[in-house]
Amino acid sequence: MKTFNNVAVIGLGYIGLPTAAVLAANGLNVIGVDVNESSVEAINRGEVPFVEPDLGEAVSKAVTAGALKATTDTPTAEAYIVAVPTPFNSDRSADLSYIEAAARNIAPQLSGGELIILESTSPPGATQHLGEYLISLRPELSLDPEAGKPLLHVAHCPERVLPGRVMIEMVANDRIVGGLTSTAAEMARDLYSVFCHGSMHVTDAKTAEMAKLVENSYRDVNIAFANELSIVSSKLDIDVWELIELANHHPRVNILQPGPGVGGHCIAVDPWFIVAAAPEETHLIRQARETNDAKPLWVVDQVKKLAGTKDGVKIAALGLAFKANIDDLRESPAVGIVAEISLNMPGARISVAEPHVDTLPRGLLGLPNVELQTTENAITDADIVLLLVDHDAFKALDRSKLAGKDLIDTRGIWR
Repeated sequence: MKTFNNVAVIGLGYIGLPTAAVLAANGLNVIGVDVNESSVEAINRGEVPFVEPDLGEAVSKAVTAGALKATTDTPTAEAYIVAVPTPFNSDRSADLSYIEAAARNIAPQLSGGELIILESTSPPGATQHLGEYLISLRPELSLDPEAGKPLLHVAHCPERVLPGRVMIEMVANDRIVGGLTSTAAEMARDLYSVFCHGSMHVTDAKTAEMAKLVENSYRDVNIAFANELSIVSSKLDIDVWELIELANHHPRVNILQPGPGVGGHCIAVDPWFIVAAAPEETHLIRQARETNDAKPLWVVDQVKKLAGTKDGVKIAALGLAFKANIDDLRESPAVGIVAEISLNMPGARISVAEPHVDTLPRGLLGLPNVELQTTENAITDADIVLLLVDHDAFKALDRSKLAGKDLIDTRGIWR
């Protein structure tokens, strides 16, 4: 079994920083690398630049113990874990530029024998691309054990955690590890076994990449079914949440809950990678994505219908995060809904309440009829209250404060 003493984690976001903290807590010397200087400074103070339960304590302990430090410069290490964004391009193919940028900084530090793990959710072939890109920068090294050159060991180990439970699930969940070679896969398994209590499932890199995409596409298809049911139920004047609750009493039925759309860095993005890889064979996956992408506009239409021709209508939009009780706004349908209301209803005044952020996100900054308010202030002045995220703070609201308001509840918490 391969043992590691020092690891560099490239990208200190929602996945990279927890990974770095967990590795440091288990006896490794960890250097985290990020391009954001303010995040690096915060981490080196033992602080966390975003909301994730239990992460702050883990980072603080690791930094205090000297097991974790952050920098903007990529160091020499025995293993590198790349956890950078993989958004999609305008044609919905994967943007691998962040991965390539990480590789350009790693390449000068390599001497052969290192393990490079791509943890970023990626389309099939991205790990191979990373390996070949590194070799193009360092041709004296090789991925091929038969080449007679010092080897690089490249693998893929996708994250499988839920925001809000990252520190629990990172340790407890099974992990899939895929290597460009069996040796690379075994080395990656050995590294993750330092902290992972779940089973380690070893495969090739392309299958590991596809497994993560399939997991999220499965969720997306099932959410699309629930979202379509909500639209049909609205047309037929049926309570969709009661309908789903009743249907789920069948022993082989488990319909998910509808919402205002699908957000986050995984489910809203990953299915498109499969569609891009096999566009003629992915009709169901594409349709699910289109159904979920269309749901925010349906919500906007409900607001417009309720407002009618009333000029200067006041709208309280509750929640911006893509799911409850976190501050993660990536691909959040709530942000898009508020922006669309602002553009389509220029006479409206929109008070946004999001208890987990202090400023409006970039997509809403500068819109003249949108402002960030406390929940109480947003509701007090509102004609329409639009519930977009089922934060605990909103569930705990005194319902009497909603009296006399027109309500649109996209999460079913005020039934």
